[in-house]
Amino acid sequence: MAKRSLDSEASGAERRLRYERVYDYVLELIKRERLKPGDRLPSAPELAERTGVSMISVRRGLEELEREGRVSRHQGVGTFVGSGRIVADPSRGGELLASLSDGSARPKLRTELLGITVGTTSHNIARALVIDASQPVWEVRRLRRVGGSAAILERAVLPLSRVPALDESYLRAGKSLYTYLAEQYGLRDDYVEQAIEVDRPSPADRQVLELGRTDHVVRIRGVSFDADGSAFDCYEQTYRATEFIFYSAGGTNRQLLQPGKAGEWLVRPLTAVTPASAPRRRR
Repeated sequence: MAKRSLDSEASGAERRLRYERVYDYVLELIKRERLKPGDRLPSAPELAERTGVSMISVRRGLEELEREGRVSRHQGVGTFVGSGRIVADPSRGGELLASLSDGSARPKLRTELLGITVGTTSHNIARALVIDASQPVWEVRRLRRVGGSAAILERAVLPLSRVPALDESYLRAGKSLYTYLAEQYGLRDDYVEQAIEVDRPSPADRQVLELGRTDHVVRIRGVSFDADGSAFDCYEQTYRATEFIFYSAGGTNRQLLQPGKAGEWLVRPLTAVTPASAPRRRR
């Protein structure tokens, strides 16, 4: 039994060298063949045969490459050259696209409107927006795709007292919510307050973002304030954790936004209301 253990991948150092064999081979293959993002890579069994290691080492090597954004794996489809991680600057206000970079340019971002709801909100959001919990709010849910892949799930909560109506067709066309708020209501984020955490995805996150069983997400919850210091938007952005690098510089010390569990950040739907005809409650 002892001899069999020694003949197998016995030491941690040896196992590390074997999975690194896969790691280095894939990077050299991408460079030698001049492969581009989206190009298919050899299957796991092919990589095991070419590098002379076990499937366990192949999986470990691919996991490391995927964690760095160098490859992307899709169950039942295959492994492809990745586009690298996108740098996100959450401290930059305004449109989400303005906060993203792939190192040389802004990535192509496509927006899908998932839904618009009118409802009453939980205590955490009401406190962040400095409104009564019974006051109606909009909840706008959008999915952001980068290079065709689901990457960011976004929710924006807006008090009807500050945003009486929303143009659903405008948002469904993928246009900027912040541009709409600025043009229609003069609401511009003068500064933001944010909380960032790594979290396990909810079932809805997992489905919409097409996440695997072991994947994690990065959640950014924030509040946007206008030049008068009044909150007008409470938002949540959920990112695929392995595809982004988060960068932040500077900041302002605020105290309105409090950490809370996911279940504390809810909007309870009212009866069916169309975006253009929602009731407005005076403050």
